[in-house]
Amino acid sequence: MNEILFSNEVIVYLLSETIIYGLLFLSFIVSLGILKSWNYENFNQKQFILENRSYLVESILFFTLILKVFLLPYFVYTIDNLSLLIPGAMCGAGVIEANSYGNPLLILKMIILFLSGLWFSINRLDLQKKSYPYLTIKLWLFVAIFFLLSIEYSLDIAYFTHIATETPVTCCSVLFSQVGGANGLPLGLTLAKLVWLFYLVYILLMLSIFLEKILLSVFTSALFAFIAYYAVVYFFGTYVYQLPTHNCPFCMLQSYYYYVGYLIWGLLFFSVYLIFNYGVMSYFFKTNFQKNKAMILSLLTAFVFVCSAYVILYYVRNGVFL
Repeated sequence: MNEILFSNEVIVYLLSETIIYGLLFLSFIVSLGILKSWNYENFNQKQFILENRSYLVESILFFTLILKVFLLPYFVYTIDNLSLLIPGAMCGAGVIEANSYGNPLLILKMIILFLSGLWFSINRLDLQKKSYPYLTIKLWLFVAIFFLLSIEYSLDIAYFTHIATETPVTCCSVLFSQVGGANGLPLGLTLAKLVWLFYLVYILLMLSIFLEKILLSVFTSALFAFIAYYAVVYFFGTYVYQLPTHNCPFCMLQSYYYYVGYLIWGLLFFSVYLIFNYGVMSYFFKTNFQKNKAMILSLLTAFVFVCSAYVILYYVRNGVFL
């Protein structure tokens, strides 16, 4: 455990998370005070002080939540580097499975980023109005995010303090192997059906976004993220590795594969996030979905293009598919 905690990457990560959590804790306390006494119709000194405090809280939240965006890939980079210290781990897959805290922590981090992005959008919309009509909504959203952040910070500590460097972990070859049906494809799909479904759902998602069917777009984006994850791990990833038996979402994050995993997973994450964010903002806050379509469609298409390019290039070079 000491080797883990004294790792440079872990020290930087935990120190950053501690500073951020401290700032967010202060913002949480101040936010509760604002929520308790806020009344825009009052024109007294107390209300003026509350408005100044709200600006301070918004500035802190903007700065810290932006840092959280960069800390997610750094967290992934950190656990990938820790694979050098843990017997049996070939990449971050084995490290994240080193104890029961890893996977819940990673999922919680992504949920927090989704909600943080929604907070940014509501905050931007609120600042455009003179009467701050959404101030209480965005502060209550922050209160909810802060409770999740508290759980995340606890899981951060628990995760890194419970990684044993003496006990071997399961490598990605075993975790994502399809031998005997273990960790196989979802819904009983074959690999061919999975790939066809990947492109069909992509087309459906593009059409729903183009036609501005907001609820359908949000639902389809969740389905696409689910299908795309398995498609990358069990099909497109094998072309990245150029090995038909290598199924892993983490190895492509390494330098040997030019860190392309950050691009692939980043494009998928941000495209689905934007659909969720703009979908919620359009449906509940009546914002203009039209101006965001081009960005969403571009990110989705870039993700599919990068995945498909590996398959096409492999076929061009070798004349066969894996």
